[in-house]
Amino acid sequence: MTTLALSSADLPVFFEERHAALAARLTPEALAPLAGAQDPAAVARCMGEPLGLYAHLVPEALGGAPAGGGPAADPAAVDVRSLVLIREALGQVSPLADAIFAVQGLGSYPIVLAGSDAQRRAILPDVLSGRRIGAFALTEPEAGSDVASLRTEARREGDGWVLDGEKVLISNVPLAHHLVVFARTGEGRAGITAFLVDSGAPGVAAEPLPMSVPHPIGRLRFDGCRVPDGARLGEVGGGYRLAMQTLDAFRISVGAAANGMAARALREAIAHVTRRRQFGAPLSEQQMVRAYLAEMATELDAARLLVARAAHKRDSGGAAARVSTEAAMAKMFATEAAQRIIDRAVQLHGGLGVIEGTEVERLYREIRPLRIYEGTTEIQKLIIAKGILDRAAAERAAGEPARGEAR
Repeated sequence: MTTLALSSADLPVFFEERHAALAARLTPEALAPLAGAQDPAAVARCMGEPLGLYAHLVPEALGGAPAGGGPAADPAAVDVRSLVLIREALGQVSPLADAIFAVQGLGSYPIVLAGSDAQRRAILPDVLSGRRIGAFALTEPEAGSDVASLRTEARREGDGWVLDGEKVLISNVPLAHHLVVFARTGEGRAGITAFLVDSGAPGVAAEPLPMSVPHPIGRLRFDGCRVPDGARLGEVGGGYRLAMQTLDAFRISVGAAANGMAARALREAIAHVTRRRQFGAPLSEQQMVRAYLAEMATELDAARLLVARAAHKRDSGGAAARVSTEAAMAKMFATEAAQRIIDRAVQLHGGLGVIEGTEVERLYREIRPLRIYEGTTEIQKLIIAKGILDRAAAERAAGEPARGEAR
């Protein structure tokens, strides 16, 4: 692989000079230490120093990378287009690195949004360097898409809190130094509060879970885990909103990771069908094969456009921008399209496509979780439908025809 397919190269209308500079750094040579690496701890450290990728997870005002001017200069905003480029690159080079990078963002952005000055000073510099890895402890055995039904409890005791409960499918658990834990302090969505918990604190037990791909993930149990009130992130009852703000900021970049994996699969497919001969000619000369390649390339470009649009809109509006519909469209379409593209790449490889260790076989396993985490495809459809219906209702209330209605 001599170059990486990054959206800034041929979609310049969505990007700026700083993105071109970042893309120039994201070369196969620079990312070579990540390619094929199987040690999650080493991969996690490498993305901090020497690569400096974690700088893009933290706003410039708190020591991170510049996010440009205008509304995106909001001190709580990260530059989502930079996240898109990084995850496009990591998706092509190392899905393991991409997963760790993404959860490092989820495990640090709540501190950016709601942390005290003391929490930010204590945590964020080490996040940037890679000396500290975070995890986002939200999902539970009975609370996945239905976040409001979580059961982990935080009860007030003296001048602190006691946490009891269980979290599952929490990425970065085997590596994490700190956990952003969402626990119930009251009823409903308004009864969820976030806490910053040291992964080695008394009363915290971590159990790794096996995956079909290299991915640090596990289960957490809290049994009388005592934390001071200073471990609270934001206001009591503000945890649900904080979780949604965090997911909104990073959900767009899931689509970018999917695009990176799909781009790698398309590249592998093109190389294979050009090289492989059947019936006296390269596979690439067969009409059906060409039709498959055309469909794969078109779906990939459509996904890249949706992701770039959502990221541009988010960056233009800052951390407060409401881009839930666009983000859900980008995440849903890109991950589903990548699954189809990679599946087709496996098919074009024939029997070689299901031999363990081949690139397309690995990608086939790596892409599957992206259709689930940070909101399943089904949840994205609900978000999109709500967004378009709310918009139509607002247009009718304003006396304007809704989109699609006769004017």
